[in-house]
Amino acid sequence: MKIGFDHEKYLKEQTHYISQRVDNFSKLYLEFGGKLFSDYHASRVLPGFDVNAKVKLLQQLKEKTEIIVCVYAGDIEKNKIRADYGITYDMDVMRLIDDLRNLDLDINSVVITRYQQQPSAMKFIEKLKRRGVKTYTHQFTKGYPTDIDTIVSKEGYGANPYIETTKPLVVVTAPGPGSGKLATCLSQLYHENKDGVKAGYSKFETFPIWNLPLNHPVNTAYESATVDLKDVNQIDSYHLDAYGKMAVNYNRDLEAFPVLKRILERITGEASIYKSPTDMGVNRAGFCITDDDTCKEAAKQEIIRRYFQSYSEYKKGHIDLETAQRAELIMERLDLKPEERCVVEPARKRADATLGAAIALHDGRIVTAKGSDLINLSAALILNAIKVLANIPDEWNLISPSILETIIQLKANILNNKNSQLNIEEVLIALSISSNTQEVSQKAYDKLSELRSCEVHCTVILSQADESMFRRLGINFTCDSQFATKDLFYI
Repeated sequence: MKIGFDHEKYLKEQTHYISQRVDNFSKLYLEFGGKLFSDYHASRVLPGFDVNAKVKLLQQLKEKTEIIVCVYAGDIEKNKIRADYGITYDMDVMRLIDDLRNLDLDINSVVITRYQQQPSAMKFIEKLKRRGVKTYTHQFTKGYPTDIDTIVSKEGYGANPYIETTKPLVVVTAPGPGSGKLATCLSQLYHENKDGVKAGYSKFETFPIWNLPLNHPVNTAYESATVDLKDVNQIDSYHLDAYGKMAVNYNRDLEAFPVLKRILERITGEASIYKSPTDMGVNRAGFCITDDDTCKEAAKQEIIRRYFQSYSEYKKGHIDLETAQRAELIMERLDLKPEERCVVEPARKRADATLGAAIALHDGRIVTAKGSDLINLSAALILNAIKVLANIPDEWNLISPSILETIIQLKANILNNKNSQLNIEEVLIALSISSNTQEVSQKAYDKLSELRSCEVHCTVILSQADESMFRRLGINFTCDSQFATKDLFYI
């Protein structure tokens, strides 16, 4: 893979810049946008970006950092799913806490935002309390967004309980957008300043990258990734007026800035140090791009991936047609075609009726597959790919058919699973067992790690199980927006 981003420089610059911002205040509340762990979008559009860069950054600052996790009560109530993990937001909060604790990072508490005694949220609060996690509830801010007098009063932010913090940097994060991070930061600022503490606010988001051009593919890829939120990149007019310099931000931040600036000034009783939404940010990613052409090409490929993903999500009923069409329009804006994704045409040519798949290996070779009676399309593709990597003839079996048939009988006769074909996870478990007794299986098994960051396309929508396995293997996948069968129950 070509590298276009300097990860080590990024960690050094970002740590230094955040530390400088912390030094401006007695305490800094830093709204952390995007994903703390496994930021695969960033790693795809900025080749060389470490998927866990943000967590590694926090580890470097851990002596002065504590973390507040926010989650919107409405997302808990409607069982909102985090697509990349296939788990609900409340479960993701617990996963996030576990992962941060394992890295010895200080978790202060969880805040349930816009809480209205929703039954599911109440159960989640009780669950956290029983596990020893400090939990707070915040109401919808009275008067927001126009009545500044009410917002910055005992009836507004003052109605929320104060979260006691002790360290100079308080990171406020969440499992997804719209979780109430900003309101939590401002509520804390209100209480801190009432007590005479000089507390400040900043924002950390990777995208859009403010010092790249407005229509740079990396910034355009951010629009493609947020079509459901209707985010649009724009020139930060406040920054241009204040400094005479171009900077890129997105519509929601630009729209909120005048109100946010007034709220901060009312809370602190001083003129804001920020003259633009860009001023509030602490992102240094744009300074760490080492090969712009590589990042541009990677971002274009991400935009095509997002196009395929959007139409698949529409077909599954997760988004509306207008949202999918926005992803298509973004692709057309850069004059991109679906077939420019190198695995699309080979997969479609390999298709028997509708079923076909292709994977691009890192050396440029394309491997294709069809399903069989024993294993499904995705599993067949993985086996074919590791055979090629291990120089194993295609006709050789990596797993004894008798083992596969035994597992199929278990699924069909004991577990009453109508779809007895084996998926990726089941086949890899069988392969791992076979590798203990067969040298050829071990040789293929050892090549699995080489599939990370490879590109896959399938001509049918994948099951949740196979999507999850592709993600766990680190494989970037897309699929055409049609189902493999007419069955309505599709997991």
